[in-house]
Amino acid sequence: MESIRCNWCLSSPEYIDYHDTEWGKPVYDDQALFECMVLESAQAGLSWITILRKREGYRTAFHGFNPVKVAKMTETDVERLLQDTSIVRHRAKIESTINNAKKLLAIAEEFGSFSHYYWAFSDHKIIDNRVDSLADVPAVTELSTRLAKDLKKRGFKFLGATTCYAFMQATGMVNDHLENCIARRSN
Repeated sequence: MESIRCNWCLSSPEYIDYHDTEWGKPVYDDQALFECMVLESAQAGLSWITILRKREGYRTAFHGFNPVKVAKMTETDVERLLQDTSIVRHRAKIESTINNAKKLLAIAEEFGSFSHYYWAFSDHKIIDNRVDSLADVPAVTELSTRLAKDLKKRGFKFLGATTCYAFMQATGMVNDHLENCIARRSN
C-alpha cells in the first residue's frame, strides 16, 4: 500500500507541517492541551488554515497559552484584543478563552492536572479508529459528546461535541490518520 498523507492537509505547507508534526500526536502537558483547546475553540465556524496562520498571534495575545496568566486577563485585555488583527476578533471567543483558562485551572486543582482529567475519558488510552477514508471519520462521537457535556457543566464555553472531537483528534486521544498515512507510523 502506497504511503500518503490524510488528504485534508494537502492544500498548504502549513497544513502539511501541522499534520506531519503535531496532529494526532498524544499531548499530556496542560499548557499544550490549553493551546489546542483555545485554537480548536477559535476555529469554530472558520477554516483551520485561518487559525494556523494566526497561531503566533494567539501565542502572543494569550501569554504563550499559560493558563495562569490568561486566567488573570481582564475586560481591558478583551477590549485590546478586539483590536488585534493577529487573532480572530470575536468577543465571545476571546472571553471564552479567559473563562476556559480559569475552568481548566479548577480542574487541574481537583484532579491533579487537566491532562489527568482529560485522558480519563479514554481510560488513558489512545483510541485508534483505523480509517481508510475521510468519509469514515466522524465529526462527533458519544465520547466527544460526553466530554463536551462535562466541560459545559464545569463552565467551559465554545466547546461543543464537534469541537471536542476535533480537540481529541488534535491531541492524539483519537488517532484518525488514514491507514496508509505516513503520520500514522510516527504516532
